[in-house]
Amino acid sequence: MRHCFSRLIFIAASWAVVSMAAAQTPVRPPKPYEPVAITRAAASDDATFIAFRAALTSLAKTRIYAELAALVLGQGFFWDRDFGQQFDPRKPSVDNLAAAIFLEKANGIGWDTLAAFAALDAVEPLESRPGVICAPARPAFDGIAYSRLLDTTYTSNIDWAYPRADETPVYATPRAGGVKVATVGAHFVRLIGFEGPDSEPAPGRNQWARIALPDGQPGFVPPGSLMSINSDRLCYIKEMVAGWRIAGYIAGGN
Repeated sequence: MRHCFSRLIFIAASWAVVSMAAAQTPVRPPKPYEPVAITRAAASDDATFIAFRAALTSLAKTRIYAELAALVLGQGFFWDRDFGQQFDPRKPSVDNLAAAIFLEKANGIGWDTLAAFAALDAVEPLESRPGVICAPARPAFDGIAYSRLLDTTYTSNIDWAYPRADETPVYATPRAGGVKVATVGAHFVRLIGFEGPDSEPAPGRNQWARIALPDGQPGFVPPGSLMSINSDRLCYIKEMVAGWRIAGYIAGGN
């Protein structure tokens, strides 16, 4: 169960959170719903942050632990929503980060997670911690309409996801080259479950998502196509002298 609260995205990451829907929510026959549109957050135009993300991307390829330590906040690193209670304040910050993202598990899946986070160019402030920003930035949407959507479908946040792209193909079967039945736009879609290998440390990463379209029609979208508002987040802070550093990690979950 601990793994259900891991990785984003794709965020790759995000994926343990979305997998929780499949594991915890009983499968119900799809029913029509009124889609709630999303507006994606704008990309950060801070040149220093762009350069830091590029360095993090390169590091995810070389996988040099000591160099990662240099990019993590030395003091004050946080791990919010640590469901497994693995955070150890006595350990170096980089060790806690490594534990949070399963850095060396399954042939270094956590390095791929870092690369996925580094690819996210939109961030949002973390209100509880001044100066800290986190990625992925959640999209804007009509909160009243979204609450109505949950009420009318008897669902919760983990039952819904939104596409990474404004146009995402939906297929009749969970396989590449299958018959395309629809296209999902920039709105929330009902997540029903997953199809694919379920033995990996980051559930959903290589699995096709089974969804219900607004008209109730079922379909599948390729791995990595969806994100959740409850996704894991990687957080950063800009120090006066050292510049940008990884400041903390927020585990996903409902």
